[in-house]
Amino acid sequence: MIKIGAHMPISYGFEKVPELTVEIGGNAFQIFSHSPRTWRAGLPSKESCEKFKIFMNKCAIPFQNAFCHTGYLINLASPKEDIWTKSVQLMIIEGKICEMLGIPYLNVHPGSHTGSGEREGMQRIVRAIDEFMKNTSNITLLLENVSPKGGNIGYKMHQLGQIIKSVSYPDRIGVTYDTCHGFDAGYDITTKEGVTKLLDEMESAFGLWRLKMIHLNDSKAPFGKPLDRHENIGKGYIGDEGFRNFLSFSQIQSVPWILETPDSKDLYKTEIKHVKSLLGLIE
Repeated sequence: MIKIGAHMPISYGFEKVPELTVEIGGNAFQIFSHSPRTWRAGLPSKESCEKFKIFMNKCAIPFQNAFCHTGYLINLASPKEDIWTKSVQLMIIEGKICEMLGIPYLNVHPGSHTGSGEREGMQRIVRAIDEFMKNTSNITLLLENVSPKGGNIGYKMHQLGQIIKSVSYPDRIGVTYDTCHGFDAGYDITTKEGVTKLLDEMESAFGLWRLKMIHLNDSKAPFGKPLDRHENIGKGYIGDEGFRNFLSFSQIQSVPWILETPDSKDLYKTEIKHVKSLLGLIE
């Protein structure tokens, strides 16, 4: 059975997320632990955490299908010491929120060196991850591949592999693959050969076992153009045939798929149905 869901709102409370996920036809989800555009994050109440766990079990959603995404302001590669420090502090709080909720995965963009150079940026990322690991437990940090723009680090699989090999706690590092970001960076998933090449590169760079989540996004930009513009599935340059090809691989089907597409009027219910139809799971 495939594992599919979407980025869900927490405005109704953490405990409402599992129920909403089932209502839209999902069995996996991703959330923010707080408003993603602020540096502030508070720990949830014990009551809220207990309700969340009760509803996870009630809705039969495995905790391995639950993911949290870090806030937008975090930049682990920032050369500005105040930004770097605030980024690490916020990510640690987000990790503690995950611990309280029982969510095992925290997803993060590695960061942008903002012109200071990839080597120095990567060193700051490694240092930030080590600080996070020392201050949290039982949380796997997922490094997400990014679009090659604005000094971003982590748009190629070997860059993610280099980070993983450099940290002090590699066993607690996983990877998220974003289809839009990858398309920007030159990974063509519209062909069998392209997907095979991507999977081989993942295996070589960090081991396919580390792939824990896929962000399922079409692209408003053509192949190889780094704009980072998500589009609804089938309406972008990857297209329905491209996703039908990508999603047909057993290695891809073993990983939860999370939609982050722009049009979510019905909380992705229609789009989840559309993705399932590409695989012939529904008429």
